[in-house]
Amino acid sequence: MRAQTLQRDGALAGCTVVITRPAGTGSTLAWRVRALGGLPVLLPGMSLRAAADRDAARAQWQQAQRDEVMIFSSPAAVRYALALAPVATRAGIVAVGHGTARALHRHGIQAQVPAVRQDSEGVLELPLLQRARGLHVALITAPDGRGLLQQQLAARGASVREVLVYRRTAPRLGRRHLQAVQDLPATACVLLSSAQALQHLKTRLLPEAWRRLCAAQAIASSERIAEQARGAGFARIHVARSATADDLLACAAEVHSRL
Repeated sequence: MRAQTLQRDGALAGCTVVITRPAGTGSTLAWRVRALGGLPVLLPGMSLRAAADRDAARAQWQQAQRDEVMIFSSPAAVRYALALAPVATRAGIVAVGHGTARALHRHGIQAQVPAVRQDSEGVLELPLLQRARGLHVALITAPDGRGLLQQQLAARGASVREVLVYRRTAPRLGRRHLQAVQDLPATACVLLSSAQALQHLKTRLLPEAWRRLCAAQAIASSERIAEQARGAGFARIHVARSATADDLLACAAEVHSRL
């Protein structure tokens, strides 16, 4: 189900859609849910902050300009890196997903993007990284990620530099967030694309509210996230084609049409 079809058909009419993206980043997705007739609920699974030591992060970022490949892990990585200093490099630029590529494009930077999988596995399939021996690679990211890119690129013989330009922290959930969860119908769709956000919500929500959230329909961005959701307590889990907004909403619309 493509985005144009969703828009025309109002395929989320009457559906409550829980958006768990980081605080301050879910408004565009919420607008899209409303445009499709749905009822968005913003329930941030994490907050994003600049690196605690900005001077150290700026030094890492400037050193990375000399590397041959720069991989940006998320739109937040782009935002926080460019806030430290402009890009001044001849490196090959890689974006993990289309959202990250769009963030780079807004700064006039063209990036290679995986054709199929918008994740670390997809990045590792790029021709640029197939012959990585001796390659100097900078990964622009936050601490506590999966570590898959670092491990696999090092195994291929690359020298990998982590440039930690931002950090992920637990969200601040207020009374309105808790009340929104308590009011969720069982037909609600919860969009999940981060294992860390999932764990933050499980920790931050009261047990009763967490059980209410787990009673909803989970829309997972990958099989890996689906497995995390299953382990956290979700029972009704559906896997989208990717973590893009189009694919998550298309999956939610398909689930909603069957309820």
